[in-house]
Amino acid sequence: MNHFIIILTGVCMLTTLQAQDKSLMNPTLETIFQRKSVRHFKPGTVTKEQLDMLVRAGMAAPTAVDCRPWEFIVVSDKALLNKLADELPYAKMAKDASAAIMVLGDLDKQFGGKKSLFWIMDCSAATENILLAAESMKLGAVWTAIYPDKDRVEAVKKILKIPGNRVPLNLIPVGNPTGQDKPKNKYNPEQIHWNKW
Repeated sequence: MNHFIIILTGVCMLTTLQAQDKSLMNPTLETIFQRKSVRHFKPGTVTKEQLDMLVRAGMAAPTAVDCRPWEFIVVSDKALLNKLADELPYAKMAKDASAAIMVLGDLDKQFGGKKSLFWIMDCSAATENILLAAESMKLGAVWTAIYPDKDRVEAVKKILKIPGNRVPLNLIPVGNPTGQDKPKNKYNPEQIHWNKW
């Protein structure tokens, strides 16, 4: 009963937000507010064309000095998805996903040289684009962390034979959502400061 009330409250809050700002709403903002972490997938396929479009969306992200230090591994092989799910504690849903996209940073391409951390920001922006694109395409997706956990990074590099100068940031399982996962209203006016703290 409590879970139902929490979910219902979240839906009401989202509806209220949309109602209050109706004059500002557009399809892009609707996609942003409807985005959710989807961890429950139903049977069905995600096509190569859909996966390619998700990666294209990722590559449209902003990047420091336009260096584009990202690489993507699209995994659709079920045996590999199962191995990744076994090695990554927060990616167990990859076993039920149709595919997954791994976002990696190429340390040789990032702005500021090999010891810089700009790749993390650039690849995070690419990841968010992928998540929003998935939502707009009625697909389910979820960001599951790999970096900075050294054990996860090494396990994934071994499974997918990733060269040493590339670091996996995350794995994004992608599939057809069951509808079980819902968006959350994360708006908190107390975290907004106008002009000064």
